[in-house]
Amino acid sequence: MTKLLEIRDLHTHFFTRDGIAKAVDGVSLSLERGQILGLVGESGSGKSVTGFSILGLVDAPGRVVSGQVLFDGTDLIAGGERLLRTLRGKRIAMIFQDPMMTLNPVLRIDTQMIETVRAHEDVSRDEALRRSREALVSVGISSPDERLETYPHQFSGGMRQRVAIAIALLHKPDLIIADEPTTALDVTIQAQILSEVQALCANSGTALIWITHDLAVVSGLADHLAVMYAGRIIEEGPTRDVIAQPMHPYTKGLIESVPRGKKHGALLSQIKGMTPSLLRLPSGCKFRPRCPRATAACEIEPALDVMDQGRRVRCVHPHTENYPEVLAK
Repeated sequence: MTKLLEIRDLHTHFFTRDGIAKAVDGVSLSLERGQILGLVGESGSGKSVTGFSILGLVDAPGRVVSGQVLFDGTDLIAGGERLLRTLRGKRIAMIFQDPMMTLNPVLRIDTQMIETVRAHEDVSRDEALRRSREALVSVGISSPDERLETYPHQFSGGMRQRVAIAIALLHKPDLIIADEPTTALDVTIQAQILSEVQALCANSGTALIWITHDLAVVSGLADHLAVMYAGRIIEEGPTRDVIAQPMHPYTKGLIESVPRGKKHGALLSQIKGMTPSLLRLPSGCKFRPRCPRATAACEIEPALDVMDQGRRVRCVHPHTENYPEVLAK
């Protein structure tokens, strides 16, 4: 069966005066219909640029330099802008971290939502308005008729984000790319939206890429987890397995840094150092300067090896204490 989305050896570079920043450096991922993929990592790891690359939204001085993005068997990179314009908003939707990247500040909400529906479907204005009203209700916006007649500046930041999410859900797309969409929302609305997108994926077969740094959110949402560092996938596998038994030291550090029920005043765990500049990456393993398990063997760039139980990890010294079959190889 053809996967809905296949990313093959994707490279997206930014050509700056100081050099070439390899924001996405050989990323390969796949996604089936109805599947939810969590894409996690620190700021600057390449998560958002990966999402933008899928939809051809990388602006100069950046560009996709090689690789394939196959959507339902069609290469979006080879198809170019003309193909992408037919898919954006209809079959592939994106929810941006900043809702004002979606909303036009000089148009009323009803105008923007109605135009979004009618741009891809031949329906009456009344039908488009009805669907817009239902979409607002689904993301927790009360008094939808009143809200439809307002402008974006009359909403709070959290309300604007809910409208942006509602617009993404209008066509029940085949794929949604969500770039930290609930960061500005309170936990009650966040839970409501997470429930809504999970139901959408389960009932309509919509696939979802949830880009975030919040492991607490993605651990209860995603079926599959991919961890990025310095433009590369460094660990991937079923979410439950990755969270319970992280194999890469970076993944383990991310999980251990999540605040838990420790004693008052106890220090939080942290990963030492900072994410390296993409213009000055270390040789060998990119995590080596920060890694507690680093040895001389890490001076050679590790491959993304396939492990047992559908796991992939890019590490010379993975945490394999719970994988005796791996140690025996």
